[in-house]
Amino acid sequence: MEIATVVKANGGCRRRLLRLKCSVKDYAWGTIGSDSLVYKVYTANCDDRIDSTTKRPYAELWMGTHESGPSYLEEDADGSSGVTLRSWINENPESLGDRVLEKWGCDLPFLFKVLSVARPLSIQAHPDKVLAKKMHKAHPNLYKDDNHKPEMALAYTQFEALCGFIPLQELKSVIRAIPEIEELVGSEETNQVFCISEHDEEKVKSAVRTIFTLLMSAGPDTTKQIVFKLKRRLHMESQERHLTEKERLVLKLEKQYPNDIGVISAFFFNYIKLNPGEALYLGANEPHAYLFGECIEVMATSDNVVRAGLTSKPLDIQSLCSMLTYKLGFPEILKGTRIRPYITRYLPPFEEFEVDICDLPSGASTVFPSVPGPSLLLVIHGEGRMSTDASADEVSVGDVLFVPADTEIQLKSSSDLKLYRAGVNNRFLYSL
Repeated sequence: MEIATVVKANGGCRRRLLRLKCSVKDYAWGTIGSDSLVYKVYTANCDDRIDSTTKRPYAELWMGTHESGPSYLEEDADGSSGVTLRSWINENPESLGDRVLEKWGCDLPFLFKVLSVARPLSIQAHPDKVLAKKMHKAHPNLYKDDNHKPEMALAYTQFEALCGFIPLQELKSVIRAIPEIEELVGSEETNQVFCISEHDEEKVKSAVRTIFTLLMSAGPDTTKQIVFKLKRRLHMESQERHLTEKERLVLKLEKQYPNDIGVISAFFFNYIKLNPGEALYLGANEPHAYLFGECIEVMATSDNVVRAGLTSKPLDIQSLCSMLTYKLGFPEILKGTRIRPYITRYLPPFEEFEVDICDLPSGASTVFPSVPGPSLLLVIHGEGRMSTDASADEVSVGDVLFVPADTEIQLKSSSDLKLYRAGVNNRFLYSL
């Protein structure tokens, strides 16, 4: 496929597509070798013949312009000497469209990823813009940029996560059922929860903030002792009753991260199980931890992560506990809206991004209408032919393409085809 450019023809502008080579991350929590969706997409994308028996974890495929994992133009995908998507956009700012260029400058406002999660990621949150600027200025080696990082995960397989604080009534039940929490933070603090109404939002947040901060701030010796007590009690009780789903999860976490305070803190979070095609979105300053499964993820262009448990990476417990919103309740699950035959849209409440899923049966056709902003396309399954007014080419698994603003795409499948499109949120592009 030819390099994307603006071509004058028949009195107008025609835009070609950019075929990209993308970066892969081998974080320890990733799925090993050929069992990983990231492995399958990455090997197809980079045309590398990687040994399928490799023991390397394939955790994330990054598609976009972030400097920690840049995408390269296909013709120049030979490492740092090649042309990055970001540098190409700098030379071709009209590819972003006027509204995007005015709002975010000469860069993609979103980062697109594939995740293959074999073991839990850290308990974490992402800062808002104000906090991100402060953190980046104070610790640029830890916080690589000054942007916020709202995000959305679309389940490709069943996908499990901890996300946000459980509702107040459930928290009261947890404190009654898990005596180790009271032992760790003190009865005076835990009793606060039983003296407040769910309608008094500020008192609820204050009480949860106090309890959660005390729990997360426990010293290593105390944590080790309490986690051991919890594990021993649950194993004993499992002989007499069925453990709850959350209790079984906590024992699983303890095996993977022994003596970690994140094991106990898991009781405070909603345990989410997404079915394929369902999506979960997260704003700034919301606690979460992805646990297992494979997903397509999109976020604002940032790599800022504040961690506080279930990891061997550096922790910043004080920052995490102080930054959280402490909103309680089950998160919204998006199931998508059919916007045209074969295409379903996921529209979170963030300006930077949205995602479309295209499931195209063999021999069928569809159109992605032109929009006044850029897009990235990922082919995850099957084969087909993609055309614009300036170019046409075959696409297949692993192909990643940059679509300039105001480009209509016609797609025809030669086998069952599954494709994901990330773009700027339509509510922003078409707002007055």
